[in-house]
Amino acid sequence: MSDWNDKVIAEFRANGGRVGGNFEGAPLLLLHTTGARSGEARISPMMYQAVDGGWAVFASYAGLDVNPAWFHNLRAHPDVAVEIGVDGVVETIDVRARTLSPEEREPVWQEQKRRYPGFAEYERKTDRVIPVVLLTRR
Repeated sequence: MSDWNDKVIAEFRANGGRVGGNFEGAPLLLLHTTGARSGEARISPMMYQAVDGGWAVFASYAGLDVNPAWFHNLRAHPDVAVEIGVDGVVETIDVRARTLSPEEREPVWQEQKRRYPGFAEYERKTDRVIPVVLLTRR
């Protein structure tokens, strides 16, 4: 996964936040976290949805029955940063992560599934409720 992530990260930075392949045309950001146990810096490329001046990200982990490591990292260290392409330029923004309540999550999750049906497939593959995290400027 690291090699794949490294390639996506390099392409994202080289092309002002745009990439090809599986993410072509999709809103993508780079999430900077600190390892919950290791304390090491991590970067995870992921799709997002713009929500109320922030960015919602989805701990889908392609439908696996566990949450991705980045979600655990956010719970341990919610003050993080994102890189987002804005008008062809990558900006780094300090954000705070907050997992949405079930009531807040539902409309955001439904919209993500509508826009990107692959997320509905991830939901079908797991028994867990896929967390939705809102990232807002600090």
